[in-house]
Amino acid sequence: MVDLTIALDAMGGDNGPPITIPAALEVLSAFPRIKFIIFGDKYQIEPLIDSPAKSIAERIQIVHCSQTITMGEKPSQALRNKPESSMRKALEAVESGDAQACVTAGNTGALITIAYYVLKMIPGISRPALVTAMPSIEGHKTYLLDLGANVDVDETILHQFALMGSVLAETKGTASSRKPRVALLNVGEEEIKGSNKIKRAAKLIANDDEINYIGYVEGNDIFTDRADVVVCDGYVGNVSLKACEGIAKFVIQSIKEALGKSWISKILAILALPALKKMYKKVNPDQYNGASLLGLRGIVIKSHGNATKDGFRYAIIEAINEIEHKVPESIGNRITALNDRS
Repeated sequence: MVDLTIALDAMGGDNGPPITIPAALEVLSAFPRIKFIIFGDKYQIEPLIDSPAKSIAERIQIVHCSQTITMGEKPSQALRNKPESSMRKALEAVESGDAQACVTAGNTGALITIAYYVLKMIPGISRPALVTAMPSIEGHKTYLLDLGANVDVDETILHQFALMGSVLAETKGTASSRKPRVALLNVGEEEIKGSNKIKRAAKLIANDDEINYIGYVEGNDIFTDRADVVVCDGYVGNVSLKACEGIAKFVIQSIKEALGKSWISKILAILALPALKKMYKKVNPDQYNGASLLGLRGIVIKSHGNATKDGFRYAIIEAINEIEHKVPESIGNRITALNDRS
């Protein structure tokens, strides 16, 4: 029985339909409860849906859109001049209740601006935050936010990010402890270090009984399972994320080059193949694709613009997970409970 509907912006990203449509078809094959409303240029989309089985075809609805938001377009122009864009229409499907989540690989700035305008914020939350799960040595997930939705924020917004991240980790059951451990990303662990803004945020978060605040962590602690949620502003978060992705790709490429240099290394590669596959699966950035735009009154998942088909598929699966865990409702309920007690 179909009971989950995802609005898919097929035109977003560097490659558009040749990536987004095959990924969606794979999800339809694996998840019989999922239906897609696909927004975009039907003349590009339809040829990529090559006579699917009836069980898949009946779960696809294509909505032709006459406009596409380019990756370099200014957010204000996209909001003002592209009311018929695939991104705007996908978000409106979530706002109307026709879909439970929107997935796009499109222009991040335009997405944040239009999503803010169309979906509005959960009462009590001032700014949306991009968050994604990062791998840790112990195998748990560490949620990092904000990843670039807000370049500069004050201590009040950081406090809200901490609360949303805590609710996300708790709701999805990915925390290593019953109450997620929340930390602020800083230049050192000592209380005397960091900017005044970080110090003020630390006091706010530490005084919130709903948050299990453990103090400051440094960048290398993101992967050591020190915390379940790591909070920072969008500038720091985006730089951290891109650096991590670059290191992961460097490691993968270096291993491939080293194993192909001689016949001895090729023999060693065969012997080490199970361990290498396990390591590749752990560091491959594709599986962590799909950042959630938290704080909105609806689920919005942002894929990397240059995501592969596998990467975009992971973004769609993240949307499914958030629908099933009712993430916006959980955040809204926590905010309401806090306001009732204050």
